[in-house]
Amino acid sequence: MQESPNIFNRIWAAFIFFTRLPFWRVHQPPRECYTSVVEYWPLVGWLTAGIMAGTLFLGSHLLPYPIAVLLAIATRMLLTGALHEDGLADFFDGFGGGGSDRQRILDIMKDSHIGTYGVLGVVLYVALLFFTLLSMGPLLATFTILAVDPFAKMLSAQLVMMLPYARTEETSKAHNIYRRMNTKAGILLALQGLLPIGIYSYFLHPLIDWQLLVFLPCLTMYFLYRLMWSRLRGYTGDCCGAMFLLVELSAYLAVIIRI
Repeated sequence: MQESPNIFNRIWAAFIFFTRLPFWRVHQPPRECYTSVVEYWPLVGWLTAGIMAGTLFLGSHLLPYPIAVLLAIATRMLLTGALHEDGLADFFDGFGGGGSDRQRILDIMKDSHIGTYGVLGVVLYVALLFFTLLSMGPLLATFTILAVDPFAKMLSAQLVMMLPYARTEETSKAHNIYRRMNTKAGILLALQGLLPIGIYSYFLHPLIDWQLLVFLPCLTMYFLYRLMWSRLRGYTGDCCGAMFLLVELSAYLAVIIRI
């Protein structure tokens, strides 16, 4: 009898899909569960943020703080297999080198080679991430990572509702096309992302401007959505990864503007 794609299987599939931890050795959910992994993306963020924040906080007590920041960034890349960074590089290559030609953008993003735009984009992103976390100090950076990672993933997950999948001619061949969320899934997604940022804003409101913390990432998401709509009329997996990292980075920038 085929195993039912219940909520446990869908959550487990999300942890398998978005991390390189061997969850698949413990349990392998049905293949159809992978169409809903984006619905539990912020929940995976609770794990990736927790490990990244823990590395930064503990590392800052054992090593110079700049080294602890680099180790924290590297830890998350290892944890996710640099999945999002790979998408960011492809996004910069495609949108940087493809001009306004939709098919050329898609072809460049599909190419496994990284180009000049991709290299420069990722280097600039990592530099900005490093210096924003460095500017916060260990304690504030730790709490900010825990809150912002799931929040940014929640915002980025809206892409599957706002845009169609861009590679329409390959839909039948694609390994994983995210399904559109129903009301229940949307509520669960919101809880996963809003709960950490809500707790963070409540306890740290004297140090941060929570309106800016919400507004700047939302503005970044909207700008990227408009860019993807105007150039691609849709999204790809690379677009989702790029949006997450850039939305997350904008939230870190919002925090350091206040401090």
